[in-house]
Amino acid sequence: MTVTVIEGGRDERRRVLIAGGGVAGVEGLLALAALAAGRVMVELIAPDPEFVYRPLSVAEPFDLADVRALPLAELAAEHDAHYRQDAVAEVDARRRVAVTRAGAELSYDFLLLAIGARMTEALPGAITFRGPQDIAEFGALVAELERGAVQRVVFAVPHPVRWPLPIYELALLTATHLAAREVHGAHVAVVTHERDPLDVFGPGASERVASLAAAAGVELITSSAPASVEPDGLVLMSGATVPAERVVALPKLDVPAIPGVPQGPRGFIPTDLFLRVEGLEGVYAAGDATWYPIKQGGLAAQQADVAAAAIAAGAGAPVEVGPFHPVLRGILLGGGKPVHMRADPTEASARQGLEPLWWPPGKVAGRHLAPYLAARAGDVPRPALTDIEPPADSGDGLADALDMTLVAADASARAEDFEGALRWLGAAEQLNVALPLDYARRRREWRQALARQRRTG
Repeated sequence: MTVTVIEGGRDERRRVLIAGGGVAGVEGLLALAALAAGRVMVELIAPDPEFVYRPLSVAEPFDLADVRALPLAELAAEHDAHYRQDAVAEVDARRRVAVTRAGAELSYDFLLLAIGARMTEALPGAITFRGPQDIAEFGALVAELERGAVQRVVFAVPHPVRWPLPIYELALLTATHLAAREVHGAHVAVVTHERDPLDVFGPGASERVASLAAAAGVELITSSAPASVEPDGLVLMSGATVPAERVVALPKLDVPAIPGVPQGPRGFIPTDLFLRVEGLEGVYAAGDATWYPIKQGGLAAQQADVAAAAIAAGAGAPVEVGPFHPVLRGILLGGGKPVHMRADPTEASARQGLEPLWWPPGKVAGRHLAPYLAARAGDVPRPALTDIEPPADSGDGLADALDMTLVAADASARAEDFEGALRWLGAAEQLNVALPLDYARRRREWRQALARQRRTG
């Protein structure tokens, strides 16, 4: 980054603090590096030292994907920014100072609050699946199902949850995993307050999810809000009970109090459509901590892009600033081939299908984050996130590429080039978001074989 100076050698770049190392924080950092190079000094502040790609955590208990982590210090240094392992605890907007948990007072010209939300138990007695931290507990449940120690499991979407896609993935992945192991007698159900499954993506997506659930033997119970977990099952708000030995639920979200920052119900931060925090000059917010009801990585990235553009313009960059216009993009795992879904709520348009609807085709469709992660994985991404409309006759294009990649992996393994085979599986995972079910076993075997090769020299 080129440093702009004025007479006397004073650095005239604007000081930007980004609070949070999740999707919104990382997207904001990447966007500012692209939009305001030479005009800003960025400091990323986050309590955890790594950015964790959380959406793939649903597939890890089945060995279909690895949850990826990226050191924030490395990311920041790569983009001429500084990383501080800490967290913003208070904001003094009058002095333009953020106070951290460690007691540091950091001045800013612009502050982006991308602190995320706290995930807490929504249904006491259920296994709450928040992400990587709950993989082990959920994996233990899958093992109980395999042994026949548990036969009835219900996956629940509590009423406060507005992004239910992970629960459908967990249910479908569980059912297909048990079927592949010829486990008989297990009953898997989804209970949700939604009128139709994944209705946020429109009727076409709902029909596809219902079809996938029927094929996998997953019972769908819609328009039914979970109330509590009791010894005999899941009790609904209606008073009815759905029999269950175990219940898996998504968490509810809230944001802890941040003195100096206006906060609404459950702590969410109010902003305008340009993501400016109400009443605070130079302060923006993006991601799960904001007022927008759907908490999803792609939307968090879109909010961060709007905020970053506004900050870049405020720092003097020739950047066009537009309001937040949410476009929902999601990939559903668990039904064989991933299902790609895209919806624009403001235009009542929706698409879904087995071919990618955007490129690079990541679970988190961030304009800057998706290409960056694709590049780190060895792909050659487009310069920015791009929506695509596959031709009607292109239904086998991705499948053909995936098949060729898996054939190459098998060939490498037969030649005892297990390192090469695993690289090909990594490429397959990029193409397909997660590995096909039968290749999870092969990856475990090839990793073990590679470890033996390395031990024997």
